[in-house]
Amino acid sequence: METAISEQTIQGQLKTSLENLSRPFATDTSRRLQRLVSLLRGLIAVALIIGGLSLADTSLFGQRYPTIFLSTAIVYAVLAWVGFIYMQYRQQASLPLVPLLLLIDIICITLLMHTSSGISSGIGALLVVFVGAASLNLRGRHAYLGAAIAALAILGEQTAAYLSGFNDASAFAPAGVLGAIIFTIALAANPLARRLHESEALARQRGIDLANMAQLNDYIIQHLRESIVVIDQTDEIRLINQSAAEHLGIPQSKSARRNLGSVSPKLQRLLIDWRRGDIRDQSQASMTSADGSAPINVHIAPLVNNDTGPVVIFLEDASLIAEKVQQTKLAALGRLSASIAHEIRNPVGALSHAGQLLEESENIGEYEQRLLKIIDKNSRRVSEIVDNVMGLSRREPTNPQSIALHDWVKEFVAEFRSSHTLADETIKIVESDNTEVRMDPGHLHQICRNLCENALQYGATDNDTASLTIRFGRLPGNRRPYLEVIDQGPGISDEMREQLFEPFATGRIGGTGLGLFISRELCECNRATLLYEANKEGGSVFRIVFADPKRWGTIS
Repeated sequence: METAISEQTIQGQLKTSLENLSRPFATDTSRRLQRLVSLLRGLIAVALIIGGLSLADTSLFGQRYPTIFLSTAIVYAVLAWVGFIYMQYRQQASLPLVPLLLLIDIICITLLMHTSSGISSGIGALLVVFVGAASLNLRGRHAYLGAAIAALAILGEQTAAYLSGFNDASAFAPAGVLGAIIFTIALAANPLARRLHESEALARQRGIDLANMAQLNDYIIQHLRESIVVIDQTDEIRLINQSAAEHLGIPQSKSARRNLGSVSPKLQRLLIDWRRGDIRDQSQASMTSADGSAPINVHIAPLVNNDTGPVVIFLEDASLIAEKVQQTKLAALGRLSASIAHEIRNPVGALSHAGQLLEESENIGEYEQRLLKIIDKNSRRVSEIVDNVMGLSRREPTNPQSIALHDWVKEFVAEFRSSHTLADETIKIVESDNTEVRMDPGHLHQICRNLCENALQYGATDNDTASLTIRFGRLPGNRRPYLEVIDQGPGISDEMREQLFEPFATGRIGGTGLGLFISRELCECNRATLLYEANKEGGSVFRIVFADPKRWGTIS
């Protein structure tokens, strides 16, 4: 609706501009011209007053009627400066005022001529300037009418002077010439005025076209799926769309002309590394959104041929891409699981059962016992892989419930410590906000169990036992609830991060590589997000960002 209204408005303005080609115009040019003429009129009137006071006894000004000359000059000056002040405070040009001021010019200048020495005083030549300026703002016939009145006023003044005995008949010739000059100026000004009108209307039309194009470009940029940030050579933000501002956690209205470092230090570090050539592969440039809810892939493209100039930065929500990839992989796993159920489960079950029967034999030696343990261990591992894959293909609907993280985390930690025979100091709980979330309790238990087991497995160092921290609360900015599992281990290598949540990706012997994949899938079923980031103090941070129950309501 807003776009349609805007388009109708622009079309109306364009139609008005084209109609103005054949009528007098009230534009910036006309307004500036009127102000200039008003200033000139006021200065001339002041000069006439000064001339009347200092040259009253000469034959130039006020020779015939000095008192009337001075009075007329004062009245003319007052009217001129009042008109100038009115023009200064008026935002638009006033076309009805043009003929009124021209009439005042004709009357006052004619009186000043008559009270002086007539046509020989040269005062009548001022009408050439004022008639020519008025002709640039009036229609052709109105301009001709003004010129005719001025010419008749000069001839009338000369006639009155002749009848009064001030001039002889020879003065009619210069009066007629002056009238002809005035009329010729009006004729010449008319096509010039039309060209000015056309140029002004065309400029207005081009301005409307440019404004419409700028509005269209801004609409396209703001509604692009891609998040765009334009940075100049001084690392100032020149352009940013709404989705990019949301990723960076800033209001779009306050982002323009701000330094990138004050908005997103992480993104500025990536840009500096890119300009120095430290980032050779764009896939290495990634960050987390300001609210910590989504991983962001950063793609940088220069706007000029060198890397030190302005650049365009594309921020891509990696979670959306990962979701599509995961759906494809999940569909493939679903088809694969049917074959696994029939082709692998039964032979593995028979192999495990045969191993158990063989282990009960009395003639089994120590060497055979060791081989049987290998058979049993690997049979259990294959069965675990089959169960996990089958669980993915036969996922049950979620059963979301309101969960108070304060109580739930304490119960989970107590159960986890007991089942794994851990000391109390092994797991530390940090609470920043008594947060309530809505999620399937079984799914949340499975996710946290996978994350904690991975933390114990990977978090052990050479000189110390593994320890982990569970922290929960609300994220700054969007205030979405979160839960983090933090370990102090060696962390995850850069090569492993790219495939961290992919199925069958494992960095440890004996692992199935499905724990993190299943955990992320369970999070997505509950409208939550599972993210990884390196711990600043060493180790890894796995963060569950829950859907805000006040925003999403029930989850189906």
